[in-house]
Amino acid sequence: MNTARIVVLVIALGAGGVAAYLASGYQNAPAPALPAAEKLPTVEVLVAKNDIQLGQAVKPDDLQWQAWPAATASSAFIRRDSRPEAQTQIAGSIARVPLMQGEPIREQKLVKAEGSGFMAAILPSGMRAVSTEISAETGAGGFILPNDRVDIVLTRRLKNPDGNTNGPTGGNDLVLSEVILTNIRVLAIDQAPKEKDGQNAVIGKTVTLELRPDQVATLSAARQGGTLTLALRSIVDANAVDGTPEDQAIKRPGGVNVIRYGVPARQLTSQR
Repeated sequence: MNTARIVVLVIALGAGGVAAYLASGYQNAPAPALPAAEKLPTVEVLVAKNDIQLGQAVKPDDLQWQAWPAATASSAFIRRDSRPEAQTQIAGSIARVPLMQGEPIREQKLVKAEGSGFMAAILPSGMRAVSTEISAETGAGGFILPNDRVDIVLTRRLKNPDGNTNGPTGGNDLVLSEVILTNIRVLAIDQAPKEKDGQNAVIGKTVTLELRPDQVATLSAARQGGTLTLALRSIVDANAVDGTPEDQAIKRPGGVNVIRYGVPARQLTSQR
């Protein structure tokens, strides 16, 4: 082997050794420290520790303090720095609406029963809770649930004053139906103020409605005069307050639907 090849080989081995040394030193070097993340200021707010159902009496064990970003903490939240005893002060209140686990507590969603039942506690000021009998046929087959909105239809069967028995059905009854109340909130079916176990139908014998005092008188008189039927309203117009075109049409004179011999009066008129 000549001298030139020996020199090249020595240089190559030396370069490889230097590279290996530098690589091992780089791997053992500590990683550069990252800048510490900026910590956002937080406050402790009172939240629901468990799901709280409508009408449920709140216990201290149902509540807990939880850190919350100060920038997004609403003024309606209950803060520990201003009300450290709130967890025990709120105990015994009744939930006016369902509260989910982890949801901040707002006092607007709670009410002190002061010895009254939960229905009296959650009923809005000026409103009345009135119950009336229903069946599967008059209660939309059981698909009306608490917090739904309904129209109430009164149906009366009267004797035909002219005594004519030659109608299409051969009978002599005069049937009148009219919508007496619109957009009424259902508070409970039987004694169930909320949907139970995820079921989507409640077939009961009694419905409790939220009514104004004047509506209470209308319903009471109607119960003595015929059969009441609940008509379930769409969720789309459930928040309207007698403001839809259909509601206005119901309030116009002539809103009574007369059925003679089992056939609507309009149809009999067109056949003559």
